[in-house]
Amino acid sequence: MLLQLVNQDLGYDRGLVLRDVSISIHEGDRIALVGESGAGKSTLLSAIQARLLEQAALVPQNPGLVGSLSVFHNIYMGRLNQHPTWYNLLNLAWPRPKEVASIRPLVERLGLEEKLFEPAGELSGGQQQRVGVCRALHQGGALVLGDEPVSAVDSHQARTVLDALHEHFETVVLAMHDVELALSYATRIIGLQHGGIVLDRPSAGLTVADLDFLYKTGDEDHR
Repeated sequence: MLLQLVNQDLGYDRGLVLRDVSISIHEGDRIALVGESGAGKSTLLSAIQARLLEQAALVPQNPGLVGSLSVFHNIYMGRLNQHPTWYNLLNLAWPRPKEVASIRPLVERLGLEEKLFEPAGELSGGQQQRVGVCRALHQGGALVLGDEPVSAVDSHQARTVLDALHEHFETVVLAMHDVELALSYATRIIGLQHGGIVLDRPSAGLTVADLDFLYKTGDEDHR
């Protein structure tokens, strides 16, 4: 087991968002967190990240790229802690061929090969999101956490991104707004509503219609 929360209240300084949360995550889980915007998906994901910080690669909703640096350098940052400071500074000024070679297949996979040495700040929102995914892929590890990692890309690119994440990581936990994609890729669906977890089931046998109730509250929750 990687993580277990038992009857936890989760939120921020401004107050609670989720109450009485119980969840366990095991190696090999492919989990999609679904529910209305503001249902608490990001809150739950943040709580998981805080407890698995050293083990998890992260694809945040806002990629947090350094706009003045190239796509290559933003992706390289995924492994900064694996190299001494002098090497990172050297690579900033003169990208090492072996580092470029390790990153190039990632940008090729996500359709960014022509952008490798362009400033990240000049990219579109969807391209920046894919750079953030490449950074997580480059960081590697057994677990990835993603907060709406395909929200800014089209349906074809979304499947390419999700294929890459599920191929690179043994355990995947993603907050997703597209229920059809969630059912296609996740083996377990966790539904949030009314400030708590209201569904935690294997995705096998579930349909989009089975999850409709999560989006018919009429309430305005706050993430």
